[in-house]
Amino acid sequence: MTGPAQPVVPADASGEPLDQKMARALVAALHGAVRVTRLYPAEHGAVLKALAEVGQAADRIRLAEGRCALRRVGDYLFVNDLRLRLTVENYAVVAHVLGLMREAGVGGIDVVMAAPARGWLMLVAFLQAPPIALPEPGRLEQLAERLAVADLACFELMPTIDESESSEAPLDAKERTKQTFVRSLDVTRDVMTSVRLGQSVSLKRVKRAVQGIVESILSDTSSMLGLTTLREFDDYTFVHSVNVSILSVALGRRLGLTKPQLLDLGLAALMHDIGKSRLPVDLLNKREGLTDEERALLQTHAWQGVLTLLAMPTAAARPWRSMTAAYEHHMRIDLSGYPAPEYPRRLSLFSRIISVADGFDAATSARVYRSHTWTPAEVLQGMRDNPALGLDQVVVKAFVNLMGIYPIGTLVVLDSLAMAVVVSTSADPSALSRPVVRLISDEVGNRYAEPVFHDLTARDDAGRFLLTIVRTEDPDTHDIIISDYVC
Repeated sequence: MTGPAQPVVPADASGEPLDQKMARALVAALHGAVRVTRLYPAEHGAVLKALAEVGQAADRIRLAEGRCALRRVGDYLFVNDLRLRLTVENYAVVAHVLGLMREAGVGGIDVVMAAPARGWLMLVAFLQAPPIALPEPGRLEQLAERLAVADLACFELMPTIDESESSEAPLDAKERTKQTFVRSLDVTRDVMTSVRLGQSVSLKRVKRAVQGIVESILSDTSSMLGLTTLREFDDYTFVHSVNVSILSVALGRRLGLTKPQLLDLGLAALMHDIGKSRLPVDLLNKREGLTDEERALLQTHAWQGVLTLLAMPTAAARPWRSMTAAYEHHMRIDLSGYPAPEYPRRLSLFSRIISVADGFDAATSARVYRSHTWTPAEVLQGMRDNPALGLDQVVVKAFVNLMGIYPIGTLVVLDSLAMAVVVSTSADPSALSRPVVRLISDEVGNRYAEPVFHDLTARDDAGRFLLTIVRTEDPDTHDIIISDYVC
């Protein structure tokens, strides 16, 4: 979507353009207001503060540029005519705001004058709980009516804008990869939310998201795998499903699957936990250990997933492979695990792949009920050396070859005592223990201000390796956010 030419905007001390900084501040403030109003009543001081921050952020943009409009164009967020640039810090925020606007049927919000706190409160409350029983245009009309009844002329609402109407410059490769990740997360959240609410769900949009994942894996596997190290999201189930899809597609490619097979595999992996949408939210978010009855209920998500996928309307063939994977992904290779099979069977290849990806991502993710998070290297070692896990060892071996002995996102200490984060596997398939790393501190602990990359296969004139990994470390112990160095 074109618009009037924007003046050149200076950068602040951090080097970030001020218009991008103001745009990010607005979206972050709106996201913060949504979160706070879920926790406290409208008159609470925290809510009033959050609403004031949204208003101030909007006013700064309006005064600087003459207008302040937040728009959703396809899977992008715009503030006025500026597309919001994705960064590690704002992935979760952008995905959440996109989802809220989509569910509410709101394509855009133009702040035409300074809005009072009650105006922002009404807007935020609607975004949180839109009348989803109405079609998308009806939701927008209802919000407009509520604002008119409340005599709030500070907002002008815009309908959804089709992505094809945007004439913005194309994204570069890395930004496309990031956008694919956010889009996949947004789609997964929408699908699981719709299932939970008993609404009909079409697989068409899900398949488009999977196609993006496959294309990104085929063009830049390391960048896509790097995004699975992001841990800044609140919604574990959604992020886990996207991560498992990414890991499964990458593993399937390593195993030699064709592109059509990768598309089927990506869909099966993205939907492998969809049965959890039929379970109580309190059970999924429980912080303490589960009782036997709760554990039995949780385990029903395997066959609940089959029923959910079977109920999805589709013009093409039903996703039988996805149903099989949803049913089998917690079965072990010896058919222990759950659910217990009624007759002897051999687990499908998709199920065996997804089981490995699912186990790896779950074990490397921090959970509220878990006192210890294993490093990626520790998880890989356990998957390889512990037959009790019941994983297909041929698939595990392929996964180790894909990820390396030290997977992307592993914090390591080198023999120089410098610390580094693994950012890519080695181009040499025989050098699984010598990935490419980004040095983050020198031998005495001084952090590098600029990225310093090193290929651990590099040797000196005498043929000796310049640097070697001596151990892994827990990033939480050192207050290190891995995604700051990988993505």
